[in-house]
Amino acid sequence: MSHSPIDYDFPPLDAASPEGLLAIGGDLCPDRILSAYRKGIFPWFSGNQPILWWSPDPRAVLLPSKIRISRSLKKNIRNRGFRITTDQAFVDVVKECAKDREQQKGTWITKEMRDAYTALHSWGHAHSVETWQNGELVGGLYGISIGKAFFGESMFARVTDSSKTALVGLSTLLTNRGYHFIDCQVRSSHLDSLGAKCIPRNQFSKMLEKAILVPVAPHHWTHSKAGSELL
Repeated sequence: MSHSPIDYDFPPLDAASPEGLLAIGGDLCPDRILSAYRKGIFPWFSGNQPILWWSPDPRAVLLPSKIRISRSLKKNIRNRGFRITTDQAFVDVVKECAKDREQQKGTWITKEMRDAYTALHSWGHAHSVETWQNGELVGGLYGISIGKAFFGESMFARVTDSSKTALVGLSTLLTNRGYHFIDCQVRSSHLDSLGAKCIPRNQFSKMLEKAILVPVAPHHWTHSKAGSELL
């Protein structure tokens, strides 16, 4: 389903705090979220906080064709009987990502956030990548696609390397479709191990501007591959 872009005002990116906090408040209507992503801004807040909008500097990005696959990950992808699909279980993936992680007190993926991204999924902008094992959903990720940019939101794993396998599947798909980058938002050792790099915010903004100018009609993704086919 195609929607004409609606532009919402946000402060200039250089007004963000050292931590990357740019704005507080507003709502999570799908058009506002898309407008934010087009500017390099994303919502991230806990259930007891107002809506917080972020634009960190530096920004973590992963070039799909440059994903780093370790020997142990290759072995698990080949031997664990994983199957990768897209947009087959979006709601379930978001719910799994939202579940409290061990030793965490809460989740930033509130019901309001889940509803907003589910609406974006119905519009063809939000997508999930699922990892299946013996017919069971054991890992996955979800994010937003605009033009030739993919904005990763969250991932989960129920067995070793199942979320990494989903990211490998996503990277393969995006490479084949000519996507410019995956926005990983903020650095983590997990993403570092897969080849993500931190770049200055102004460089990210230039990359983003080019990527979103490529016309890509929003649509649901239909993709299914055995894990061994990814290598």
